[in-house]
Amino acid sequence: MPLADDTAFDAAQFYETHSRANAARGVLVASAPGASLVPKPVAGLNQAQTNNAFIVIEVARQMQLPERAMVVAIATALQESYLRNLANPKVPASMKLPHDGTGTDYDSVGIFQQRVSIWGTPEQLMDPAFASAKFYNRLVKVDGWQRMSVTNAAQAVQRSAFASAYAKHATMAQRIVDELTD
Repeated sequence: MPLADDTAFDAAQFYETHSRANAARGVLVASAPGASLVPKPVAGLNQAQTNNAFIVIEVARQMQLPERAMVVAIATALQESYLRNLANPKVPASMKLPHDGTGTDYDSVGIFQQRVSIWGTPEQLMDPAFASAKFYNRLVKVDGWQRMSVTNAAQAVQRSAFASAYAKHATMAQRIVDELTD
């Protein structure tokens, strides 16, 4: 049974008030001539991965979370999907939503590979902003997460079968955060 939605995060309002995040998810947004609202690819990521990372970071900013939370979230998304918004054929509704590829791990979808049976609906979890808010909301409830290693903080939220796998992404996550928050 899915847990009740415990975030006060309104993804639609987030996109309405964040034109760059809206542009990053592929929605055409008017901008000044010659100006690009979409961030340039960083750290060897492609445009879609950079856009997803940018949204993860902007959600943390809106939630007034520190850079450390951004790094934990980006490292998690790198491990779970390499910052790709993955649909899952085992969750047919996800296949009808915008996605960057497919995965087949249980009923996991989105950039954090959150399980539909636990985290929310396919529509919610395939939205990078909503999925980020769910991740952050769980992260900040972990006692002492700010002092934990990236791996331990990520694992406290995700409860992965491969708990140590997040460690290999910590340096890259910091680089992505640094480049997208300059």
